[in-house]
Parts: sequence; structure tokens; C-alpha cells
Amino acid sequence: MSGIRTDRSRSMGLSMKVIVLHGEVPEGAGKDEKDVLVQVDIVSRALAEQGYEPMAVPVSLDFSSLIHHLSLLQPDFVFNLVESISGQGRLIHMAPSLLDYLKIPYTGAKAEAVFLTSNKLLAKQMLKQNGLATPVWISSGGPPAGNFLPGLYVIKSVWEHASVGLDENSILQVQKESDLDERMASRREALGGSCFAETFIDGREFNLSLLAGSEGPEVLSPAEIRFDDFPPGKIRIVGYRAKWQEDSFEYHHTRRSFEFPENDLPLLQRLTELAVKCWQLFSLKGYARVDFRVDPSGQPWILEVNTNPCLSPDGGFYAAAERASLTFNQVIKRIIDDL
Repeated sequence: MSGIRTDRSRSMGLSMKVIVLHGEVPEGAGKDEKDVLVQVDIVSRALAEQGYEPMAVPVSLDFSSLIHHLSLLQPDFVFNLVESISGQGRLIHMAPSLLDYLKIPYTGAKAEAVFLTSNKLLAKQMLKQNGLATPVWISSGGPPAGNFLPGLYVIKSVWEHASVGLDENSILQVQKESDLDERMASRREALGGSCFAETFIDGREFNLSLLAGSEGPEVLSPAEIRFDDFPPGKIRIVGYRAKWQEDSFEYHHTRRSFEFPENDLPLLQRLTELAVKCWQLFSLKGYARVDFRVDPSGQPWILEVNTNPCLSPDGGFYAAAERASLTFNQVIKRIIDDL
């Protein structure tokens, strides 16, 4: 690979070939899987408007063919939109690993960071070891990170994105650790084969989007996910229905808001500082999102670090960028500039 050509080369009329890499979407896939095609379209259009020559390439489990294809295409760089491969979030790191092998530059976090953050247990261990608060967890078939305490727990997939298999049935009141082990075993298959339980923080939920800049990451406008008109006793979580099922109560009553009272400013500043610490801890690049819960005492808890958050027009990252008066083309340029 000859590396990325300069802006001067582009000004001389040399077109830069860019592969927009994404997970292959099978026929009959759900709306969550099809969403990546929306991202491919909008990113490709933004690249073309900036003088690049984009080409979408899907990734399947046929890695040999992909390596051969990319070697023939000889792209200047890859815009990496891979969120899963063959429907498996645990394979997300394979795309940047193959690109490293081929010495092709690519956008976003490097393979090591993608692996560490996509495995939620590894991410939580790193957060805890570095003094960043994350809810206490118990892994299926492994030792707990802290002493078990009776209470509410949420069962999550280790590898898949947070909304997969997440609903009110994922939240349970547990008095004994053995009961929790049994429930995790019963849900393991539905959650991609690996799951864990963490203490459920019954509080406010925040998403903080980060975008690379010339002086380090910029934290875009914090967003709070508000649970409007949830009846008493209804668990407040951002599950699969809230994100994807347009005919559900959760979809219409789980609202993103950028409006905050003045007395929230110290909390928002704290969340901003923590988001930057996550960026630095995992050596992130390009763009990212950090998800938080804040308990009734005001203590923030880091739930997840996402190295390639959704770039769709109806997604949170796009909304945060708009709130910061950034055009989508500006966002794409800053992601590319951080290669």
C-alpha cells in the first residue's frame, strides 16, 4: 500500500478510492441489521461530495475472498462501518484486524480498541482497574468482579450491542447468586452465547458522543434519554423495542433530549470529563459514544463504550453533531482526518 495521498494530490485531480466497509446484510434481516445500509448510503454520499470515489464492500465470513478483493481494489483507505459479521458482534474486530494485516488505513478505532470495548466484560475490567465507575457485574461461568449483593440485576450480552435481547424480562430481583446463575444460563443462547449480569442502576440515562478534533476529542452536546409517561413499575431501559419497534410504547415514549436545567451543568461537566477519560483509556480514534446511567445520588456509572456508533440521520450521534452546528460532511472529514 502506498498510503493516503495528500490534499494536494486531490487538488491535482487525483481521485482517492475509498472502500466503505460494512457487515453483509442477509435477506430478511431485521431493521437493526438493515440500518447499516442507511449508514453506507449517507457516508458514501458525503465522501463523493468531498471528492472521494466511494465503493461499498460487504464483509462476510469468507475472509479469503475479502482479502483478495481488497488487494485488487487497492483503496487509499477504508471507512469502517462494520458493526457485526454474519450477525455476530463478537467478530466486529476482525474487520480492522484484516485491514491491519493488509496495511490499509481505516477510520475509527484500531483493532485492539474495538476488541476491548466490544467485549463488555473486558471493557468493564479496564474501567474498574482505572478508577472509572461501572456497575458491579457477575459473569456467566466466571468469578464476579465484586461481592454479590441482593437486588435488581440486568442480564446483557457480552458481545452484542446493548439492545439485543434487552427488555423488561432482562431485569430481575435476585436474592441468591445461584438464582442469577440459573437465569443467565437460560438466556445465554438468546444473547449470542455469552452473557453477564450487572447491578441495575435505576436512574437517568445519558449518551455522550465524541468526535476527533485538531486538539483532541470534542465531546458533543450531551443527550439524555427520557422515559416519558412510563407508568409506575415499568422498567426504564433502552431496549430493542425502544430502538427499533415503531409500533411499541417504548419507541414512542423513549425520547432523546438536549435540554437541561442550569443545576444539571456540574453533572454534564462530570460526564464530559469521564467520556474523555474513556477515549484516552481505550486509545479511541475518529468518533465514539459513551453511555451512562446516573443514580439518584448523582453518581455516574459507565455502561458501555461504543467505538463505531450509528451514523444514521435518525441516530444519536447525528443529532449531537447537528446540535453542535456541525454538518455531516464536517463530521466525516474530521473522522477521516484522524486516520
